Amino acid sequence: MPTEAPATPSSFDAERALQLARDTFDIEARALLGLKSRLGPEFAAAVKAVLACKGRVVVMGMGKSGHVGRKVAATLASTGTPAMFVHPAEASHGDLGMVTPGDVVLAISNSGQADEITAILPALKRLGITLVAMTGGAESTLAQHADIVLNSAVDEEACPLKLAPTASTTAQMAMGDALAVALLDARGFREEDFARSHPGGSLGRKLLTHVHDLMRTGEALPRVSPDTVFTELMREMSAKSLGAAIVTDPAGQVLGIFTDGDLRRCIEQGRDLRGLTAREVMHRKPRTVRPNALAVEAADLMEEARITLVLVVDGSGLLVGALSFNDLMRAKVI
Repeated sequence: MPTEAPATPSSFDAERALQLARDTFDIEARALLGLKSRLGPEFAAAVKAVLACKGRVVVMGMGKSGHVGRKVAATLASTGTPAMFVHPAEASHGDLGMVTPGDVVLAISNSGQADEITAILPALKRLGITLVAMTGGAESTLAQHADIVLNSAVDEEACPLKLAPTASTTAQMAMGDALAVALLDARGFREEDFARSHPGGSLGRKLLTHVHDLMRTGEALPRVSPDTVFTELMREMSAKSLGAAIVTDPAGQVLGIFTDGDLRRCIEQGRDLRGLTAREVMHRKPRTVRPNALAVEAADLMEEARITLVLVVDGSGLLVGALSFNDLMRAKVI
């Protein structure tokens, strides 16, 4: 039987490619709207079953459904629902031991007839677990054995050959996301909880990093007394490389600050600085934060006040540290 010659760069039809892309978006959008229209009490039952689960959600799937399953398990785990993916084929050869009686199994299969999944259904039922099926086969073997069935059927695949899983996997992914969203809301999952499971991400850094984690302390602080002469003040500023000198009394109470910006303004005003003291040039009431404040709060304060340094004080107003814009940048808080 003759076959069509493969496309070459010279024979590539750009307009056809664009039309196929548009058709794909239309087909998959209709699939999701169909999913929405069919959603019913079974979805709420699945959410309730997972909330009542004493163990984990064990997600299974073969082929493209397996790839979706891995993503669903990862999304659940990162949003407050302990979950993991177990490959159905490996489950038949020992990995079924990962499933315990307190778990909920979420089995994903568009046809509901994947041999690797149907082969372990009796063993799963003997464990007494709750089996949730996500399938497009309402009358399939998987659906018949499941305690709860989430109908993920689609009218057609976006693939022009109507063979490659496309719209069906989009529907599965959306159903998994819907489960995760409903569960995180029911658990009262917050930004802080999300950050704890994403400590390496930007949100984790913003919500878990405190001022005391980043601030400079001790000898790293450019610190002078109010009677320090201007030349000594400048020497301290240069030595500590923070672009400022902090003025405190002998007990450590913050009295003021003198910054690079203050120096520029004094020069612009034509002031003779050589005979002045820190008390005479300092800026009183500098911006301060507490050590236990979030680093992102310090960043917001800097942005609002258009400054590059905040002082860190305790409840009595005593100096305990300083935090610069560069410190926040290095920690990737901003």
